[in-house]
Amino acid sequence: MIVHKHLDNNFEYDGSQINPNWGFKTFKIKGSSIITWIGSMNIKNDNLKDYEDLGLDIKSDAIINCIVEHYDIQPGNLRIAYLRQRLLVMILAEELSKKGIETLREGDDIYISKYKLTVSIATVSLSSTKIHLGINLTDDGSPDDVDVIGLYQLKDKEKNRYFNPNNIAGFVDTIVNNYINELKDIELDISKTSVF
Repeated sequence: MIVHKHLDNNFEYDGSQINPNWGFKTFKIKGSSIITWIGSMNIKNDNLKDYEDLGLDIKSDAIINCIVEHYDIQPGNLRIAYLRQRLLVMILAEELSKKGIETLREGDDIYISKYKLTVSIATVSLSSTKIHLGINLTDDGSPDDVDVIGLYQLKDKEKNRYFNPNNIAGFVDTIVNNYINELKDIELDISKTSVF
């Protein structure tokens, strides 16, 4: 079972939230969890998990943060963490496609045209696997050397915005619920499959 908690308070993702047991230490959530909130992002170098990002600015003034932590494998398996991360990212791309928004996925990143919509990382500890997915809401506060777009900037052919503060939480819920349901379906498939 996975618990989803959406936080109403706005705070910064600095990379420390990807550390193990953050959900339990901060919110007393036991077991696997997905914690989402809208806030800023400014990842400090000592919290970076991706060696390729060392020395880069990874920041945004407004982003949907999604922290996933699974406790079903000890020690955590990095390959499975990355597979789950890709599943989450693909579900996001699928939901955007349902709205008529054309995306391009490159690994764990989603682009709209040449503009980067997401940031993401997967990592492990002795007790869990963790994922952070950040979905830009605007390009405000993003690094000057990266072409960024946010959900609030996307418009349909009639120039109407797809997303706003009134419907964004529902969209996040859809992404999270689809991810949880996909994992449940996998467990059910495992339980009904004969192996030799």
